[in-house]
Amino acid sequence: MYTLWAFVAAVAVVGLELVWLRTGLFRRRAYWATLAITFAFQIPVDGWLTKLSAPIVEYNRRDFSGVRFPWDIPVEDFVYGFALVTLVLLCWVSQERDSVTR
Repeated sequence: MYTLWAFVAAVAVVGLELVWLRTGLFRRRAYWATLAITFAFQIPVDGWLTKLSAPIVEYNRRDFSGVRFPWDIPVEDFVYGFALVTLVLLCWVSQERDSVTR
């Protein structure tokens, strides 16, 4: 289920930007730098939390794809992180744009 909902969230956020909000966020270098910074911090923290040798967070094998990269990080964590960070930034940019046009 985690796999499904992570990808649904990512597709929904991309659709929200491309169809409705149209902020141009995906064309900004600062957005991609933000994602790179987010993932740079996510990798060591998530890697430590999900390491198979001594996991702090465990996933039900039925609920995710089982694909882990890098180290022992479920790929769904990156998809979900992308959706979460992107949605927050879209809301921020959209609100900023709306406040300027008032």
